[in-house]
Amino acid sequence: MTVPSSSATNGHTTARRPLPCGIYAPTMTFFDPETEEIDIPTIKKHAERLAKAGLAGLVTMGSNGEAVHCTREEKVAVTRATREALDVAGFTTTPIIVGATEGSVKGTIELSKMCAAAGGDYVLILPPSYFRPQMDEEAIVGYYTALADESPLPIVLYNYPGAVAGIDMDSDLIIKLAEHPNIVGTKFTCGSTGKLTRVALATNAKTPFSEGSGYMAFGGICDFTVQTLVSGGSGIIAGGANVMPKVCVKVWNLYSEGKTEEAIALQKVLSRGDWFLTKAAIAGTKQAIQSYFGYGGYPRRPLKRLEKAKVQSIAEGIRDVMEVENSL
Repeated sequence: MTVPSSSATNGHTTARRPLPCGIYAPTMTFFDPETEEIDIPTIKKHAERLAKAGLAGLVTMGSNGEAVHCTREEKVAVTRATREALDVAGFTTTPIIVGATEGSVKGTIELSKMCAAAGGDYVLILPPSYFRPQMDEEAIVGYYTALADESPLPIVLYNYPGAVAGIDMDSDLIIKLAEHPNIVGTKFTCGSTGKLTRVALATNAKTPFSEGSGYMAFGGICDFTVQTLVSGGSGIIAGGANVMPKVCVKVWNLYSEGKTEEAIALQKVLSRGDWFLTKAAIAGTKQAIQSYFGYGGYPRRPLKRLEKAKVQSIAEGIRDVMEVENSL
C-alpha cells in the first residue's frame, strides 16, 4: 500500500502535514486546580515546550489527555489552542493527531469533522467497545471502514485493549484495515512488538531508513523505543514524552544514526524512569511535570490526587532520567 501526501474525502482533495518518523507525545490536558476548567495558557505552554524539545508531532485528546473527561467543545478548544501555540512558536509543519473516538460511527465522524476545523491533521480512533459482546471482527471492520469512508482526516488505529474492555486487534485484522487508503497507521499500546513487526512488514511501514509506503507503525510506550525501531516501526506515541521528551528523542536519534549500543544504554535509563510514570498514570505524570517544570496540576475527578509522599517518590524515581533530560 502507499499512503498519499494528500487526502481525498467526499470529492475534496487537500494537502496535509505529513507524519514524520520520531517521537510524539499524547499531550496532557491541564485544568484549573479549583474549578477543573481547561487551562488554555498552560496547554499552549506545554505544547511549545514539547515542540522545542524536538518531538515529531503531538497527539491531543488521547488517553493521557483525559479525553473521556472532556466534552466535544473542550476537545476542539484544546486542539485549536495546541495548533495556535505551535504556529506562533514557528512549528507550523508539526502535525497534530486528535483522539476522536465516540461510541457510534455517526458521532465519531462528526467529531472528526470538528477536529479538522480546529486544526487537527489526523484522528486516533479506538475500536468500539461499550456493547462488548456484539463487537466481533465484522462489527469492528464495519466501524472503521465506515469512518474511513467519511472522515475528512486520515485515521490512525488505536490498539489499546485496556481501554476497550479487552478488545485486542490482531495483526491480520490491522493489516486488513490498512488496505483502506484513509487508514494510515496504528498505535500499538498493546505493547506487542511481534504484532508491530508483522504489521510493519505487511504494510511496508515508513522508517527512519526508508519512506516505504508511508504507513505509520507507532509503538505506544517509550520503554520499548529501541524495540520498535528493531521491529521496523515508524515512531513512538509515548506518555513519558510529556516529562522527558529530549531523552525519548535522543534514544530514537541514536539508533537512527547507527549508534546502537548508546541507544540501548540510554533506553535502559528511560525504561526505568518511565515505569514510575506508568505506575502512577495520569495523576503521576502531571505531578512529575509539576515537580520538574513548575506546572502540571491534577486530573479531573474521579481520578484521585496523589499524596505528597507519592509525589516525592515519583520525583525521586525519575531523577536519573531527568538528569539526562536536563543535560540535553
